[in-house]
Amino acid sequence: MMTRTTSSSPQHVRIRLSIFLLTLLAAAVSGCAVNPVTGKNELALVSQAQEIQVGEQQYGLLRQMSGGDYVVNPEISEYVQDVGNRLAQASRRQLPYEFVVINDSTPNAWALPGGKIAIHRDLLTELNSEAELAAVMGHEIVHADARHGAQAMQRGMLLQGAAVAAAVTAEQSDYGSLLMTAAGVGLQLINQRYGRDAERESDRYGMLYMAEAGYNPAAAVELQETFLRLSEGRPSDWLSGLFASHPPSAERVQNNRETLAELNISGGEFGRERYRAVMAPLTAAKAAYAAHDRGRAALVKGDTAAALAAAREALAIEPREAHFHSLRGDVRAAQGRWSDALINYNRAVTRNSAYFYPLMRRGLVHQRLQDNAAAAVDLERSIDLLPSAPALNALGEIRLAGGQRADALELFRAAAKSDSPSGRAAADSLVRLELPEKPYLYLKLAIGRNAAGQLAMEISNPTSVDVEMTQLAFQFRDAGGNVRESSRAVRQTLPAGQRIVATLNPTWIGGVRDPQQVRGGVTAAKIVQSR
Repeated sequence: MMTRTTSSSPQHVRIRLSIFLLTLLAAAVSGCAVNPVTGKNELALVSQAQEIQVGEQQYGLLRQMSGGDYVVNPEISEYVQDVGNRLAQASRRQLPYEFVVINDSTPNAWALPGGKIAIHRDLLTELNSEAELAAVMGHEIVHADARHGAQAMQRGMLLQGAAVAAAVTAEQSDYGSLLMTAAGVGLQLINQRYGRDAERESDRYGMLYMAEAGYNPAAAVELQETFLRLSEGRPSDWLSGLFASHPPSAERVQNNRETLAELNISGGEFGRERYRAVMAPLTAAKAAYAAHDRGRAALVKGDTAAALAAAREALAIEPREAHFHSLRGDVRAAQGRWSDALINYNRAVTRNSAYFYPLMRRGLVHQRLQDNAAAAVDLERSIDLLPSAPALNALGEIRLAGGQRADALELFRAAAKSDSPSGRAAADSLVRLELPEKPYLYLKLAIGRNAAGQLAMEISNPTSVDVEMTQLAFQFRDAGGNVRESSRAVRQTLPAGQRIVATLNPTWIGGVRDPQQVRGGVTAAKIVQSR
């Protein structure tokens, strides 16, 4: 029956229903509204309630993905919150503002709709005064207050329309399916490069908010001058954060100088000494974080000796940092020293139990040490914070081993949305569990005509396993317009990643010769066990 086998490399994509954006489209009401900051009329399709909902849904996820909250010196986070709250009093909309410090070495700051704002640890060490911090926070507050994130959401709605409801997405993140979901919207919002008008508004009104909060807006000019100077002498990876989404330029410096002249304010606080005193512990630990980052880079290259030395250097300076203990645990895990890795992950979790990463890694080590009960507890806690593919896949394996097949399938499906080693392992598990029962979910049969004009079928196996097909089924309309069904027993091996093209015998489908009148599928198959 089968006549030709050829290789194929189909792109693994998933059709995902973007419920969030579909809801926005359904709720959107065309019309104009007055921007609360600029006073200009503008299109408003996203309500304030929807802005707040977006921010609340994504704030926690994005904080986890960005490195987690900085918790070593709580007084630093409290200080940033105080400065942010002081500035928020000057905002034109009383949003539920929140301010956090992200434990990451990329100098960055970002705002989500609804007033959810974050500043990265490393950026704090680049600033020189409380007023400069106020300039950064005021800029981000205006992004939220002036609806810049909402406007970006609207542009996406107008450009994509109802088509986003059936968006084809290729997932490549080890954190699972993020694109075209609520978290994906947040990633796009914080990583987008704002237009010149939005940046100009945030600079200008951010300075105004600074002045109204009692800060000297001249610090915003100094800040942009510093950023411009730094951007000219730093590597591209350092520039990937704040400067990618908020690029400094001589134009922005000049605009800030002009705004300062217009405001004509000579007083206001700089708070240099106060800022330096609060940030002293972070400044003292800067070398430790630099060592940690070197260690991470070394571990990626497989240099466990260099990574371990860097972890020791970092811990000697700041033993309270969970990231440093996690790095040492990762080195020990890479060396196969699982009990030592467990000790390090225990120390990391003790120091920060609200960050997904050490919980995930400890869970994986527990699984490796065959303590599935402890592994499940850690993996569940990690998934609650951030659903990562490694945690989802590992918990699926544990559930399967415990006889909880339905739960395992659900976890494997979630993990398989990630094009990562863990995601591919989960996809393989799904295939092995489901294909013998539901081969039509994995083996695709299409009917058309071949080059000779004959009816033909193409059966493809995009999975990672070899299969033997044992039954095909067809549905067609006969000459009288009646729907009929037929099936045929076959015995044909279809290797992983291959497709088979074969002529289709018209007698199998009641003599029908129009391919548009026929559908088919593989209804019985088994996995070929490798010898």
